[in-house]
Amino acid sequence: MKPIGYWLNRTDQAITRYMNDMLREFGLTRVAWQVLNVIHDTPEATDGDVLSALSANADIHTLTATVDAVLVDGWASRPAPERLTLTRSGRQRLTEVAGRVATFRDLSTSGISQDEYRTAVLVLERIAHNLETATGADRRSST
Repeated sequence: MKPIGYWLNRTDQAITRYMNDMLREFGLTRVAWQVLNVIHDTPEATDGDVLSALSANADIHTLTATVDAVLVDGWASRPAPERLTLTRSGRQRLTEVAGRVATFRDLSTSGISQDEYRTAVLVLERIAHNLETATGADRRSST
């Protein structure tokens, strides 16, 4: 049996590859989708909110470049300095993308019960907590 690190890396790579391929027609990547969801889910979102929420998903340079890209592409705008909001077009396009993401989630969890999924997430959360606490790097993410 291969160790958990192997399966974590392989799963993350598979998720990223599949999502990037699926989202390409919308001009998005997995990270851009995540950025848009933070903006969508966080009233009066700031750049700091995005960086904090997604720090486990990508480095600061990637996240900053992705925020810039969703602004340039018209998915989001800045109603005030350091503030982010979805544009009307961004909200409409995000709704279109949501159907594809739901199909992806169904595919990725095919044959996995809700209890199995919940257990897997809880175990991974516990492993992360154990290691982050031991190293003083308690960087929990809600994504």
